[in-house]
Amino acid sequence: MQRPFILLTNDDGINARGLYALRREVGSLGEVVIVAPDAERSAAGHSITLSEPLRAKKIYRDDSFYGYGVNGTPADSVKVAVKALLDRVPDLVISGINLGPNTGTNVIYSGTVSAATEAAILGIRAIAVSLGTFVDPDYGPAARFVRDLAGYVLGRKDLSRLLLNVNVPAVPAAEIRGVKVTRQGTARFREVMEKRIDLKGRPYYWLGGEMDRPSADPGSDHTAMLENYISVTPLHYNMTDYRLLPELEQWNLPGPGEKG
Repeated sequence: MQRPFILLTNDDGINARGLYALRREVGSLGEVVIVAPDAERSAAGHSITLSEPLRAKKIYRDDSFYGYGVNGTPADSVKVAVKALLDRVPDLVISGINLGPNTGTNVIYSGTVSAATEAAILGIRAIAVSLGTFVDPDYGPAARFVRDLAGYVLGRKDLSRLLLNVNVPAVPAAEIRGVKVTRQGTARFREVMEKRIDLKGRPYYWLGGEMDRPSADPGSDHTAMLENYISVTPLHYNMTDYRLLPELEQWNLPGPGEKG
């Protein structure tokens, strides 16, 4: 019987500590291969590369083959892996462990989530996982949880399509209160566009800010994580707003040349 085949990727780059921690834990589940950006591509969203060739370089670590570094985006990495590098389609794609949460509107910008979404578009089950901190990360609890979650997903042969976004609070394992199945919340990044001046007197702009937690957003991914729960959110790449379809149909929009 063939062991499960698992593709690991991320947006923090192939040398990221979170990816290494994930590989160390998930390796017990089956055959694991890494195909990830060769450098950090955070907030790349679902962009793909069309204007230049993609190259995949073999990366070695501790004197052994570690994975492929791709000179493209997280979505590029998944495409190249499935369409060119791998000799069979993965049973599961795991993207992460991201440094920093991917909750609320961050899901749209996230390269971590987009890599998993690309896998789902290709018909492969996928998990994106992020740790809720940007400083002093301990990836252990997140890696162990995703290992167990991945084992469960691999055991569910009836789940042909699955896209999960996991956010783990950055607290010791003993302080994690449990797991909550959540929805994508309304938390957004409170942006600050700082104007600076370079050495030649020319202005440039640097984007910064922090996550703005809504005053009340129960059942959301960000709220669960802030309350020290692991958040698991099922996602889909179909962005249709079905609530508005009936109303828009009532507009009777005229076509070109028709009178409204």
